[in-house]
Amino acid sequence: MTPVSDPSSYSSLSKCATKHLNLIYHVDFDRHVLKGKVALTVEVLEDKFTSMTLDSKDLTIFKVSANGQAAQFALGAKHKSKGSPLEITLPFELSRGQHVIVEIEYETSPSATALQWLTPAQTAGKKHPYLFSQCQATHCRTMVPCQDSPSVKHTYYAQVSVPRELVALMSALHDGQEPDPSDSSRVIYRFRQPVPMPSYLIAIVVGALESREIGPRSRVWSEKEYIEKAAFEFSETETMLKTAESLAGPYVWGQYDVLVLPPSFPYGGMENPCLTFVTPTVLAGDRSLAGVIAHEISHSWTGNLVTNKTWEHFWLNEGHTVYIERMIARCMESEQLRQFKGIGGWKELQESVKQFGANNVLTNLVPNLHEVDTDEAFSLVPYEKGYALLYHLEELMGGPEVFMGFVKSYIQMFAYGSVTTEEWKKYLFTYFKDKVDILNKVDWNGWMHTPGMPPVKPQYDTTMADACTALCQRWVKAKDEDLASFTEADVKKFNSPQLIEFMALLLQEEPLPLSHVKKMQEVYQLNNVKNAEVRFRWLRICVKAHWEEAVPQALKMATEQGRMKFSRPLYKEVYNFSKYSDEAVKTFKEHRGTLHPVTAMLVAKDLKIDG
Repeated sequence: MTPVSDPSSYSSLSKCATKHLNLIYHVDFDRHVLKGKVALTVEVLEDKFTSMTLDSKDLTIFKVSANGQAAQFALGAKHKSKGSPLEITLPFELSRGQHVIVEIEYETSPSATALQWLTPAQTAGKKHPYLFSQCQATHCRTMVPCQDSPSVKHTYYAQVSVPRELVALMSALHDGQEPDPSDSSRVIYRFRQPVPMPSYLIAIVVGALESREIGPRSRVWSEKEYIEKAAFEFSETETMLKTAESLAGPYVWGQYDVLVLPPSFPYGGMENPCLTFVTPTVLAGDRSLAGVIAHEISHSWTGNLVTNKTWEHFWLNEGHTVYIERMIARCMESEQLRQFKGIGGWKELQESVKQFGANNVLTNLVPNLHEVDTDEAFSLVPYEKGYALLYHLEELMGGPEVFMGFVKSYIQMFAYGSVTTEEWKKYLFTYFKDKVDILNKVDWNGWMHTPGMPPVKPQYDTTMADACTALCQRWVKAKDEDLASFTEADVKKFNSPQLIEFMALLLQEEPLPLSHVKKMQEVYQLNNVKNAEVRFRWLRICVKAHWEEAVPQALKMATEQGRMKFSRPLYKEVYNFSKYSDEAVKTFKEHRGTLHPVTAMLVAKDLKIDG
């Protein structure tokens, strides 16, 4: 084992390893802080051990003790993305193999980037406040002082005190609740997570939540305004879990619940163990969430059970998860759908590479993240370049059954641990030892350490995509006199993924003339489509064509929900329409307070607003 060095963490990873975390939180909605106490059970990895460093960011530390004795501590200089190292000096010396319990009393800051505090007005119910966390990649240190690196895995136990009219949930199993003995207006919820996991998967939510059973090991949680719709939409969860188990092995986390968050949640989903977080933008009533849920379920194996050792190896989490997610689509729908999703993914990779620039090292499958903020490095590259590599290897090694056999074996081999690309590759060569000559011909450097598009484009079956391509080309080539030939029948047979693909293809072309876009609305009635994936691409097409009526619609969608996948491109599109650049900036500034802190930071960057 090579000693771990994680460019995104200050903590002493070669000296010691956290094995268990015991958390006590008091959630203070008035001050927007968590008052906390954490006890870390730490295993010592070297002799003459007397000091350790933990990650922390914007935390106020009140006191530290080790095995019950006061310990000295100091916070180092603050780094803009990594935070401040918390240096702890033990009052005694320990040897390799011994354990120490380090207890820290602290408080979070109202500006903690892991947490978003919503006012009642920002919720569906409008009566109660709401809190949710999002720790991936390096934000856990703003809510717990810890070894905030995915190379460290630990179990955890938590007690959370909240106002009694609210419910607390965490990425763990429920372990009961009781009135708070120190305050009769509050209640304490208890949680346990017996499976070791990295710090970025610690998650908390507090709000006026209700739940419905959707399967033998699943409930859906949300505010009551969304609950019936959510219960209906997530009815296939158990079938999907069983399909994933048949591909990847037993589900080890016990419960698989889903939480539908308020609209400001910045991602499509987050694979918090036992409790997947999803955006409400998937509740469109047309199964557009199947992909999101299949993706988050797949993370129960790749990401949560087998984890990237550092964020430079993020593709191991995401590439494999997209691979399993599309295998689930193959099992539940058809191989043609899996092929179609591969084509769509390649297109999204092209768009991502174009945005970063084809020579940008952040488009490497394995980027160097020294002095890089992981939020700024985040993109679809690890997902889709990772998937393209796995699909390319599948073609070389003998097809989906053969390659899924490898993925399942890789999961068993590295379960409960963290992995680097080198370790993955070594295992690939061991597993396919009779095909090493083929593996040696793969352009590994081109795939892993070279920016831009991959060295090989996989050959996907285009059956489902051909109709989308043909219709896109008809619009691109149409002269004004041809517009009468378009009718609603053109898209009648399209399913949602095909309609999305048609729009994605149009977005890759030069902007359509305004006359064409107006005709498209007239015949296809796209303004009425509720599916957020379709709507967001349609509004981008309209704004690119300088249809002024679409600008308020685009800004409305950018502000009504805060999913970065939608909000960032919509703001950028309006900003690039020079007549409305100021309007984009003005709208963003007005709504900045309602955005998630990470979303606000990235949109401000996109719109060239500093500070």
